[in-house]
Amino acid sequence: MVSVVMGSKSDLPIMEETVKILKEFGIKCEVKIMSAHRHPEAVRKFAQGAEKRKVEVIIAGAGGAAALPGVIASYTTLPVIGVPIKSELDGFDSLLSIAQMPKGVPVATMAIGKAGAINAAIFAAEIMALKHPRIKKNLLNYKKNLYVR
Repeated sequence: MVSVVMGSKSDLPIMEETVKILKEFGIKCEVKIMSAHRHPEAVRKFAQGAEKRKVEVIIAGAGGAAALPGVIASYTTLPVIGVPIKSELDGFDSLLSIAQMPKGVPVATMAIGKAGAINAAIFAAEIMALKHPRIKKNLLNYKKNLYVR
């Protein structure tokens, strides 16, 4: 399972793109909205409990200060993929906040906005395809048909 998390409800239109692609690959996902700034304790509990919920990859979308992916990554050893959401500075503030993680707390950082949300789902599928043959098959079909869409 993949957990798709975002900092606020306003991020949902972008992060729905992630959910669509995950479903296309046949990957079960949960969707959560939580703020690293307004509800840090809930984020900690979410991240620390992810493995028990059978989550294999976490995709976190965030705008502005974009702390959510990094905070989640600080509480888990699961792969965390960050999706920068456009905000005050066209998303560059979000991009830099997610990409500039300190050593020891990695977050895979995608492009800003919709392209990043889609690529996050594909990247999660690539990670999961390492141990799930069905996902690998779906991923290979997706890539084979990529240019006929």
